[in-house]
Amino acid sequence: MYSFITGPLLWFAFGVFFLGLLGRVVWYIKGLDWRIDRVAYPYHFGAGVKGALRSILHWLLPFGSRNWRVRPLFTILIFGFHIGVVITPVFLTGHVELIEQRLGISWPTLPGLVADGLTIVVLVGAICLVLRRIALPEVRVLTTWYDYFLLLLTVLPFLTGFFLVQGIGDAGFWFVVHVLCGEVLLVAIPFTKLYHVVGFFLTRMQLGMDYGIKRGGRRGRGIAW
Repeated sequence: MYSFITGPLLWFAFGVFFLGLLGRVVWYIKGLDWRIDRVAYPYHFGAGVKGALRSILHWLLPFGSRNWRVRPLFTILIFGFHIGVVITPVFLTGHVELIEQRLGISWPTLPGLVADGLTIVVLVGAICLVLRRIALPEVRVLTTWYDYFLLLLTVLPFLTGFFLVQGIGDAGFWFVVHVLCGEVLLVAIPFTKLYHVVGFFLTRMQLGMDYGIKRGGRRGRGIAW
């Protein structure tokens, strides 16, 4: 079981993850149509790149955009949650050791206490996001079971990993469940709303280039729209 879920099944999950995301990126870019989106990017590429980078940077920095500043508590919550979701699995000692065993490469890892702290941040953040969806009418009306399912799918690898590291229950059981939850998450990302791990950058780039060229950028200088 160990050899299978950390060998062929793991590489299958990674393959679906990377190839699926690559396909979504290509599909998104090829779907841009100047007749619908009025895409001027190839003709004013420099201005578009500046607008794209500015848009991404403002949204990647806490309080870098107006929307982040008007909701400070939500901003702290969402940034803490996403930092934990991204940083913890990439730099967790056990994960890096597994990659080193399989591929012979490694990189610096997080201290155990930091990894535990980030995991707790993710779990607490998930609870707060659920409460927010329940408490706020403007969010609740847009929420379906699908959103709760995706949130559960995201946090299960962290919850099971936390149980494993803390020695809660049977270690062998939690190890298997943890690995399987992580692999299911990897496979699901390209085909669900979790695709926003790359979709965020694509949409911010498109909007940033749009504003950088047509609205306040090149507008009035040869662009009528």
